[in-house]
Amino acid sequence: MTNNNKITKRPVALVTGGRRGIGAAIVLRLARDGFDVAFTCRNEDEVAQQLCAEIETLGGRGLAVASELQSLEAHAELIERVQAWGGVVDCLVNNAGIGSPVRGDLLDMKPAAFDQVLDTNLRGTFFLTQQVAKQMIQASSEQPRSIINVSSVSVEMASPERGEYCMSKAGLGMATKLFALRLAPENIGVFEVRPGVIRTDMTAGVADKYEQRFKDGLVPMGRWGETSDIASIVSALACGQFGFATGSVIHADGGLAIPRL
Repeated sequence: MTNNNKITKRPVALVTGGRRGIGAAIVLRLARDGFDVAFTCRNEDEVAQQLCAEIETLGGRGLAVASELQSLEAHAELIERVQAWGGVVDCLVNNAGIGSPVRGDLLDMKPAAFDQVLDTNLRGTFFLTQQVAKQMIQASSEQPRSIINVSSVSVEMASPERGEYCMSKAGLGMATKLFALRLAPENIGVFEVRPGVIRTDMTAGVADKYEQRFKDGLVPMGRWGETSDIASIVSALACGQFGFATGSVIHADGGLAIPRL
């Protein structure tokens, strides 16, 4: 983590869950495209510090902040730390989230699992966005401002064996619309990116299963999505290239979610 607190003219992005996978790809792409990037993680460990070092090789500054999204009490401290480091947040990327603790029969879902997933993926994301949006409105910035929710094809595609996850993502889809309407007069764009099957450490354990499903036609493009596919979309949105398209949903799934006969 850099200790340089000098505020630069580069726009500042905050990426939740930015330590690995899709989040890390987004962090590095934003840095490459001109942002200073703060990101949340569970631990400010060697992996997080290495990511900060990579950001610096791309000409930006990086800040890793250990923060739990589901802890609403931690949001104010997170925002204060980022502001002290880099100033106003110009772009919030809501990437952090968890999957279903146990996949199984919808009729066997436990309240604890429901609460755990909804508290993180929806409740935590909603209230962090609320706080960052207030800060964006109160502080002036010459940079394009945006909030980008990284959700899932599960917003619309139902998987009964992981119902709590699907419900959390469906709620995030509505939150995108609500924030887009509320923040449009403030010239803050709000967008949603819905990844499909993406090659990450989290999907490595089921890689063989998906390889066969690709051959069977699950994804029309016939391949894995890569973390770079998601990162390039997020960066284009963050850079203000689609500002008038606020509220839009980008399907980043190789055609997976297109209804077919």
